[in-house]
Amino acid sequence: MATDALMNTYGTPSIALVKGEGVWLWDAQGNKYLDALSGIAVCGLGHSHPSVAKAVAEQAGLLTHCSNYFSIPNQEILADKLCTASGMSNVFFGNSGAEANEAALKIARLHGHKKGIKLPTILVMDNAFHGRTLATLSASGGRRVQAGFEPLVRGFARAPFNDMESLKIVADNNTDICAILVEPIQGEGGVRLASTGYLKQLREFCDQRGWLLMLDEVQTGNGRTGKYFYFQHSGIIPDVVTTSKGLASGVPIGACIANEKASNLISPGKHGSTFGGNPLAMVAGLKTLEIMKEESRSVGR
Repeated sequence: MATDALMNTYGTPSIALVKGEGVWLWDAQGNKYLDALSGIAVCGLGHSHPSVAKAVAEQAGLLTHCSNYFSIPNQEILADKLCTASGMSNVFFGNSGAEANEAALKIARLHGHKKGIKLPTILVMDNAFHGRTLATLSASGGRRVQAGFEPLVRGFARAPFNDMESLKIVADNNTDICAILVEPIQGEGGVRLASTGYLKQLREFCDQRGWLLMLDEVQTGNGRTGKYFYFQHSGIIPDVVTTSKGLASGVPIGACIANEKASNLISPGKHGSTFGGNPLAMVAGLKTLEIMKEESRSVGR
């Protein structure tokens, strides 16, 4: 089926997918495909996991939405579990990785203003990708996603990825920097891994300068690299980590997780989301974490 009613944001799809099960997908004609992309890093448990589907269906029959002006019990439970998994203190729930990164950028701005910086600046990396909102595409490093959307959001400095010497030069020439935002593994920038020790060096450098270290683990989080977050391979803890894609098995969700120093910058009215943390997404996230934990035990991890 083709229609002109949709905005042309993705080109013209050649296949209409109508069913998924595990690693397999089927189109409207019954052809079967192996999903080697895992729904672009979203479906870590496979498509239509029966336990997730059951939990979501049951929750949909009870309550799908509730304003965040009321307590949402499963939101509190999922936040506790993410804090335990990350070793951090507090969580803000949104609906996507871009929203999680927006929350992180706002925290960095608050941190900079608290330090008395008039134009708080966040150090980001060449070839990075952090989302398609105006702030996150401004933080991204490719002209492909920025072209046509000028003027971009101010307050970003840029350094080469995985190059501490160049980063130090940029830092010495910009006294307004208050935070670093970096993907531990650059995804759309070419699946580029940092060298051993890079994250430790960034942690030490941020501590020396009084900066926040913020990690975009939208793609690398939720067990995709063998630990729940990639930063855990380095033995460090960032001030802020964002995640999204694999957290709720395809139900829209985003999480900005922070330590106490960073999360204390947020107070009522500073940030929020109408749909973030809704009961449906929270159940999907909780069931996804539960299954991941069970299956990791079964393989001896």
